[in-house]
Amino acid sequence: MGCPKASCEEAPEPPSDVTTYGPQDLPAPLSGTEPVTATVETTCGDVQLELYAEQAPQTVASFAFLAEEGYWQDSPCHRLTTEGIYVLQCGDPTGSGQGNPGYGYGIENAPETGMYPPGTRAMARTQDPNSNGGQFFVVYEETQLPVEGGGYSIFGQVTEGLDIVEAIAAEGTDTGGGDGAPAQPISILSVTVNG
Repeated sequence: MGCPKASCEEAPEPPSDVTTYGPQDLPAPLSGTEPVTATVETTCGDVQLELYAEQAPQTVASFAFLAEEGYWQDSPCHRLTTEGIYVLQCGDPTGSGQGNPGYGYGIENAPETGMYPPGTRAMARTQDPNSNGGQFFVVYEETQLPVEGGGYSIFGQVTEGLDIVEAIAAEGTDTGGGDGAPAQPISILSVTVNG
């Protein structure tokens, strides 16, 4: 699989001042069915996404809004899980895992089976089903997540660059445990949504 250190730039410092929004800033759900794509530029290479505007119109509208606002600029992917569930979690500019954009919304397009195939892009949230905001995760190996409480909104699929996430996962966490910050840091530099 090759060591990702060779292909990762040094991660920038997380922003010291993160813009927050209010409930009034949550954009209206998308109404079109045209395909929407996105490019996530990271310190380890670009990840290309197909976004599910039809199945998750609120999530994709929010993702596009935050991308345009530059909300994720220089934000670290703060959590890697390598035991039981297999995800890389990103989207909190503070890097603490506690940050959110200042608004929340409900669950969309969550699988009834709780199965999330590799390459799935889904929203992270707290116990509150209306706490979807800015944090999301990428599944790099088939993962089953709890369906109690409504599951997790699938809003897209990685079409190119899953190998980057797999390489980060292969390096493990910085503590050597099954859940923690990735040993090989990776940060989002920018997100561009097309469509």
